[in-house]
Amino acid sequence: MASKAATRSINLDSTKPNGATPTEEITKRSAAERAAEEAAMENVGSVGHVSSEYNAGQIQVLEGLEAVRLRPGMYIGGTDAKALHHLFTEVSDNAVDEAMAGHCDRIEVVLMADGSVSVKDNGRGIPVDINPQYGIPGVELALTKLHAGGKFDSGAYKVSGGLHGVGVSCVNATADRMTITIWRDGKVHRIKFERGVTVEKLKVIGKAKPGEHGTLVEWHADPEIFADHQYDGEKIERRLRELAYLNKNLTLTFTNERDLTLPAIPEGVEQEDVKPVPVYKSFHFTKGILEYVEHLNETKDPLHKPIYFGGARDTTIAEVAFQYNSSYQDTILSFANNINTPDGGTHVSGLKTALTRVLNNYARRTGILKEKDSNFSGDDVREGLTAIVSVKLTHPLFNGQEKHRLINSEIDGVVASIVSEKLAEYMEENPAVAKRIIDKSLTSQRARDAARRASELVKRQSALESNSLPGKLADCTDKDPRRCELFLVEGDSAGGPAKQGRDRRTQAILPLRGKILNAGKTRIDKVLENEEIRAMITALGTGIAYGSSDEDEDPNSELLETKADKAKGPSYDLSKLRYHKLIIMTDADVDGDHIRTLLLTFLWYYMRPLLENGHVYIAQPPLFRVKVGKNDQYYAKNEAERDAILKTHRNKRDVVVNRFKGLGEMDAIDLAETTMDVGKRQLAQVQIDPENLPAALEMFDIFMSDKVEPRRDFIVSHAKEVTDVDWHG
Repeated sequence: MASKAATRSINLDSTKPNGATPTEEITKRSAAERAAEEAAMENVGSVGHVSSEYNAGQIQVLEGLEAVRLRPGMYIGGTDAKALHHLFTEVSDNAVDEAMAGHCDRIEVVLMADGSVSVKDNGRGIPVDINPQYGIPGVELALTKLHAGGKFDSGAYKVSGGLHGVGVSCVNATADRMTITIWRDGKVHRIKFERGVTVEKLKVIGKAKPGEHGTLVEWHADPEIFADHQYDGEKIERRLRELAYLNKNLTLTFTNERDLTLPAIPEGVEQEDVKPVPVYKSFHFTKGILEYVEHLNETKDPLHKPIYFGGARDTTIAEVAFQYNSSYQDTILSFANNINTPDGGTHVSGLKTALTRVLNNYARRTGILKEKDSNFSGDDVREGLTAIVSVKLTHPLFNGQEKHRLINSEIDGVVASIVSEKLAEYMEENPAVAKRIIDKSLTSQRARDAARRASELVKRQSALESNSLPGKLADCTDKDPRRCELFLVEGDSAGGPAKQGRDRRTQAILPLRGKILNAGKTRIDKVLENEEIRAMITALGTGIAYGSSDEDEDPNSELLETKADKAKGPSYDLSKLRYHKLIIMTDADVDGDHIRTLLLTFLWYYMRPLLENGHVYIAQPPLFRVKVGKNDQYYAKNEAERDAILKTHRNKRDVVVNRFKGLGEMDAIDLAETTMDVGKRQLAQVQIDPENLPAALEMFDIFMSDKVEPRRDFIVSHAKEVTDVDWHG
């Protein structure tokens, strides 16, 4: 492998005038070093391969297994659906770690009809020999001791997603039953547990076929801990697909025996004669993350074929794949040892740094950027970028137990070095693609300058001064943001009753006319021209997040921005938020859903901190009002609630049902009692689950992009799952 001293470092003085040659301080890598790197990238998974044996002696114990069932939240993060899926992640990641160690190329996952799950791999098999220190088989030690596993040193695993010996014992402790079957040393072994206690000791139950080896883990989550929470088949499928992209030598299969589906019905056969069958999916991507980028850009118009770079430095391997498209937002997904890091980290900062510097250097050297022109900012070069960065390293460090951000400082330099070298070479060899990318950055730079001017105009109308607030805003009297709420109300007609039914001390009303622009397919400068959006930004007082935060910038950012740019400060300031609850209140119909989706899209792209910090809520207005006699009335959000109310009062006279066509038909009393009164209303908080970030990005792309075909395909494939159809005119 190339040593640290053998990396190529480029000092790019992007401020040089047109025609000047940038200064390059290059410590050239020898032909032998380049050949070694190319050999490593031929089989990218080999960075984690180990040659040593994996046996019970390598199972190390840090402490016993106590209190997991008593306080599961301390070990798996809770007892909800998220914690339940964490158990699956622990078991499946153990199997993938076998693949990264070079001993597994197939993993089979089954979601059974009773809700139990099985994960089978063809790895080495969990050790079955006796651990010399504890006198029990390695598999029993790993499953019954909290901090027991083969990953505390690099003997059995060089690369892994974490110390999963901790996690798999928690899976056992929180399962009402678990069975481990192991194919190893020519024999088939089995051991059983119930709620973390061994109920059937390890025993040989048969002979393994020649060359057969691996582990099968079957478990059923304990309802005493997880109540009625169930595994989400789609979530499991997404994770397996993701792992297949990240490990191109690995095949993963998923069989869903619980959520059955109808097969294709032959011509002439009645549907009632066809029995539903399990859903089976197989994932194997020979091009790895390059195919992942293609998948993410299916809903967009790409500007060129996807680009892939890979490189090795010491025991670390970094892979980067990216492709520009015609959209206005960037999508960067990052992984460390197959773990999704939604908050990025040093591998992402390395990619951003290299991308900004190389594109600025190329544009200067080729004369596209003139002496008088400003340099591209990081946001300019990332507009329309879809990128995947994946690193595999021996000792990953994260910012917390949830592993949302990689913090290994050396990885920044590793990724920046690899991308700088490979991207510079690629652009020299592919000038047509390079020109498209540079042209995209130029267009972005001009639009961002226009957006900055528009944003500064909105800022100057200081939202902290009452005389600058939007004219149609009915503000509250309390000035403490923690107690204040802002209702975004659909239409001026609904604004009247909302203003009459509110608590004037803490509730502000901002009526929005019509449907705002779709921020998913509109550049920021055009978004800011929309009057309704400008009113919203002014009322909230935070500004918009149209640029990078400081932590995303190149450490040598003096090369990439002027002092005047720095003086302007960040464009988004959450501390200036005037209302700690932003409540979207739209009609309970299809049009209301559409308006709510457009508002959430804008918040997602330009005010995401509001979502990340739990400030956004959805009001739950009723769809029906049921009057019983002269004095009693009830509200229902859907047909099921309406029918339940009618059933309760079926023997009474003078029962009248009214269906609200919109908020404008509701009077102030109706709105106050059902939607605005703090003591009676129901609100749905909008949250972002970092683990599902790739899926959320994909959904926004499908539903809010320019392309119709992916949206139509999604609707057709999921049409039978629709349970709430608004067919009223």
